[in-house]
Amino acid sequence: MTQERTILHADLDAFFASVEQLDNPELRGKPVLVGGTGKRAVVAAASYEARAFGCHSAMPTATALRLCPHAVVVRPSGKRYRELSNAVFEIFESVTPLVEPLSIDEAFLDVTGSIRLLGEPVGIARDIRRRVKETTGLTVSVGVAPNKFIAKLASEMDKPDGLTVIERGSVHEILDPLPVGAIFGVGKAAQERLAKLGIRTIGDLRNAPDELVESRLGSFGPHAKRLASGVDDRAVVPDRTAKSVGHEQTFGDDLTDRDQIRSILLAQVEQVARRLRRKQRVARTVTLKIRFGDFETITRAHSLESETNRTEDIWRAAEHIFESWASASFRPVRLIGVTTSQLSGEEDSQLHLFGSAERKRESGIDKATDEIAERFGADFIRRAASMPKPKPKD
Repeated sequence: MTQERTILHADLDAFFASVEQLDNPELRGKPVLVGGTGKRAVVAAASYEARAFGCHSAMPTATALRLCPHAVVVRPSGKRYRELSNAVFEIFESVTPLVEPLSIDEAFLDVTGSIRLLGEPVGIARDIRRRVKETTGLTVSVGVAPNKFIAKLASEMDKPDGLTVIERGSVHEILDPLPVGAIFGVGKAAQERLAKLGIRTIGDLRNAPDELVESRLGSFGPHAKRLASGVDDRAVVPDRTAKSVGHEQTFGDDLTDRDQIRSILLAQVEQVARRLRRKQRVARTVTLKIRFGDFETITRAHSLESETNRTEDIWRAAEHIFESWASASFRPVRLIGVTTSQLSGEEDSQLHLFGSAERKRESGIDKATDEIAERFGADFIRRAASMPKPKPKD
């Protein structure tokens, strides 16, 4: 008899901000914003004290300070974050080899095969939370469920320092009353369109006719209905066996500033390239994904001349795709992401032994930025290409 799948979603609570408060007792109990202070700086993390004022990650720092003028802004401590993240992921991987990182502070764990050895899933989750607290001093919220979607939803229900279990038999009972916006990807505009049809909760969406949902959500409709029904067949894929490495971001409101979107895309490319280098992987294909407010989604791919994990190579491809689309048919963007695929092991250094001075310079830049990002955080150093293009004078 096949054992029913059990997925955990573990999410460190306000990770960057919590680390700063852990290491600096003077910050405890105060609203803390982790990030830069420049004109285009964004919040990397907000403490729960800051969140009470409406501050959140990815928000411009200037906006966050208007909402909470007495907030303390601190620079990211990348090396410290990585140190604690590694310690936490060691705990995850001691429980199961099936750990899929979503970021430095959260992951899915498939513990189906661990139950016979370690006991019931809720006991595994409690043990993870205890060990994380004892090892790092941080708290982690864990959701336990039959699939990824429900596990992630569960981990958010009792934050911070929470543990929520959703069993298969109670999925509809728990999901149905939740607002439809609890489904990842259903933003404000979609909620308004659905509300006009009387669809306000996940239960309403689950019971609505397929064609009615598609008339408002387009191609995203069938997927949204499956999630509303508690169905999610995605497997937990460990990073080391992943067939692709990517990063995407959904925005609360559609972004209309082309330069801002371009800057976000570059930051994603830097993160993806850094992950490839860390895993000693190279990619042959770069794909850009763009979703609009009406849920229409487009993807555009570009094949590279040779396998690479160099940031500049990946950025040239992503930028080419982006500019080609934006120049021809720019529209406000709800989601943007970049993915590298056709992965293989680290490129053969002999291929570039006699490479151009430019390629050697790019590799040197990557090595230096990796070291700086590892020590101070990814927001501490950015490429000039992320800055908006100067506007012509009158």
